[in-house]
Amino acid sequence: MEEIINRVANSKLITFNLEDLYLPGKREVIDISQWLTEGFILREKDFRKSLKNYDWSVYKDTFVALSCSTDAIVPAWAFMLVSTYLQPVAKKVVVGTLTDLETILYTEEIQKLDVSDYDDQYVIIKGCSNKPVPQNAYILLTQKLQATVKNLMFGEACSSVPLYKSK
Repeated sequence: MEEIINRVANSKLITFNLEDLYLPGKREVIDISQWLTEGFILREKDFRKSLKNYDWSVYKDTFVALSCSTDAIVPAWAFMLVSTYLQPVAKKVVVGTLTDLETILYTEEIQKLDVSDYDDQYVIIKGCSNKPVPQNAYILLTQKLQATVKNLMFGEACSSVPLYKSK
């Protein structure tokens, strides 16, 4: 019987899994329309009072996305004011959706990456993930790695898509 050889394991290919950059922790969306009169009208005095009386401790160590589910015109300072209450308890606060939140978290992690280990290497960015990885994270990582790698691919070792080859 002929021995089975795992050519992928023996290759120079380095797999980069974006899931490894996923920051663990609870994610929440706060809809600020709950503090607007009839969900649409921002009355500053009432808004401030509602925020002051709200129990912000429920967001301890949470990543928070602030949004408004109604068509209300919300001034920038309203989101800023909400963030002042969240800042002491939440891990991160952004305006937008959960996807926007994940994009910002991944962006920050990718910016911190030291890619010197990938100099002149054959790298594949893993395509499948069990955690939410936004499309922008793949693009940001591609841009960061492209400057240093010899060859960049996407997918799995058995069925990758070539993205970039240095000249």
